[in-house]
Amino acid sequence: MSFAEIFRMALQSLKLNKLRSILTMLGIAVGVFSVIGVMTALSVIAGSIESGLSFLGSNLFQFAKYPAIQVGGHDQEEKYANRRNITIFEAREFARLMEGEAEVICFKVFDRGETASFERTKVRGKTIVGTNEHFLLANQYTIGYGRNLTAEDVDLGRAVTVVGAEIQKKLFPNQSPLGKTIKINERPYQIIGVLAEKGSTFGQSQDDMILVPITKFFADFGGSNRSINIAVQSSSQATYNQTLDKAIGAMRVARGLKLGAENDFEVYSNDTLLNAFASIAGTIRAGAFVVSAIALLAAGIGIMNIMLVSVTERTREIGVRKAMGARKQDIVRQFLVEAIVLSEVGGIAGIIAGVAGGNGMAIFFDIAMVFPWFWAVTGLVVCSVIGIGFGWYPAWKAAALHPIEALRYE
Repeated sequence: MSFAEIFRMALQSLKLNKLRSILTMLGIAVGVFSVIGVMTALSVIAGSIESGLSFLGSNLFQFAKYPAIQVGGHDQEEKYANRRNITIFEAREFARLMEGEAEVICFKVFDRGETASFERTKVRGKTIVGTNEHFLLANQYTIGYGRNLTAEDVDLGRAVTVVGAEIQKKLFPNQSPLGKTIKINERPYQIIGVLAEKGSTFGQSQDDMILVPITKFFADFGGSNRSINIAVQSSSQATYNQTLDKAIGAMRVARGLKLGAENDFEVYSNDTLLNAFASIAGTIRAGAFVVSAIALLAAGIGIMNIMLVSVTERTREIGVRKAMGARKQDIVRQFLVEAIVLSEVGGIAGIIAGVAGGNGMAIFFDIAMVFPWFWAVTGLVVCSVIGIGFGWYPAWKAAALHPIEALRYE
């Protein structure tokens, strides 16, 4: 018999028991969906992280009270919360100790969800950043027009601000904002520059920032319960490790840590963030594999069960085919093809649902969608293996039936 004829007969047999076939395919689809969905989502996130870690520039590392990605239980959270804040005085002492050793030293402290207004127009939920003149270099922003903050603005605590493109569009849609005075939480600030548009990362706009001199920030909004992040950029990749070592030592001195005492601050860079994500992603992948393995095992058992039932129901048909000259390998191929079709159709449904589900995250966070070709092909191969593995015994049992006994079966 030709393969086309065997395939046609397999499809006809599955159509005769639609509900049973659909339920069996659903088991395969769930197992494949759990892997493809997770892998697609992780690929989407990984691609966004690799292209979107723009708050840390090249050859740059950062000191902070809290780690960039927190893992661990309540004890770890309590450990970080109990640390002393990095104060403006410690940050200045650190900068003094690192004078001539680093290309850029940027201070920054954030207030999120704040309000900016001009005349009768208000915008809420914006991010106010108290910083110095190095914020743009350390975070890969550029000035669209106007000017940046200067060291003099910071030293004198001037009430000036550089706003993001989103702020400009909402408060000044038909005019230039330069020289205009806006109120940030009811405090007046004069706009001296507008940042070039940058877009979104992880679904969050990077154009809603309002930069003010860090000295003015503390004067207007207070310094209690605030910890400063310090970004440091080495002059080149060749001096990166040397600068990092000196910076850690300078931070320990600025913090007043004794020899042998544990660091009470975090140091991270793009590489450490990527490594942390890779570690978390590895754990998620392992969990997805366990869930999918259990689901696929159960689905494989379901395929074997439905094929054994099919062999029993079609015993007489098998006897007739054998009496008309069908060989054992023809019977084996017929039932194996049925098992593989069940498995592959379920697998394709799982892949489609998994890719759609995984890319749902991309749509939600407004980041690029992906199609995990490797995992999709791997899923189809695994489905074929399941179909052959769990369909072999029923196919062999059907082929081993004696034609006379099969014809006598009622």
